[in-house]
Amino acid sequence: MRTAVVTGASSGIGAATALRLAQDGWQVVAAARRLDRLGELAAAHPSIRPCALDVTDPRSAEALADAAPECDLLVANAGGAFDLAPVAEADLETWARMYDVNVLGLARSVQALLPALAAGDGGHIVMTGSTAGRWVYEGGGGYVAAKHAVAALRDTLRLELVDRPIRVSEVAPGMVHTEEFSSVRFGGDQARADAVYEGVDALTAADIADVIAWVASRPPHVNVDLVQVTPRQQASATKVARRTD
Repeated sequence: MRTAVVTGASSGIGAATALRLAQDGWQVVAAARRLDRLGELAAAHPSIRPCALDVTDPRSAEALADAAPECDLLVANAGGAFDLAPVAEADLETWARMYDVNVLGLARSVQALLPALAAGDGGHIVMTGSTAGRWVYEGGGGYVAAKHAVAALRDTLRLELVDRPIRVSEVAPGMVHTEEFSSVRFGGDQARADAVYEGVDALTAADIADVIAWVASRPPHVNVDLVQVTPRQQASATKVARRTD
């Protein structure tokens, strides 16, 4: 049976993806820091196994190799946005934390699981990127820089692994309404977080899980390099048609 590792699996897109892959017949290692959340997720499907993981901790990331000695799919989903400050006022320690989670954490996860991905008939790395990896917007400097780096990592890995049986893909969502993303970005200000999605039929975590599952289900000779997916009402980082009703 095929084994998938999903990082950042304790909530949002990661949790939805772990559940969707389990429903599709994968054995899923759901990895994240919050073991209580992972326990709830594992209780939802017998094919989900929780695994403690902090992608910012090199030793924790290295332990993924022991948690998943056989791995056919890595969904490198751990990440997040932690501010909305203009460049001139940004807390660079916050930027460093975003880079550590979104970029270095991704690299650590890939390094840990690459031997297992290369050992089978054909492994697959699917990164959760963002439209922020292609679009810029005021106040988004730190997150935009991190997600542009994720896009560059995907392109670079694609080149470096082209002569090995490993596919490399990126799913880059636009506005996704999850329970935590904007709340974390705004320091727990729920009213401000809710305002981001007001008047928009935003994407859901399940929508992105569906796309990731589709990308992972393509035949081994098919590499879906990039899927950018947005709500119908979103045409750019700043062009969003909001309902007024």
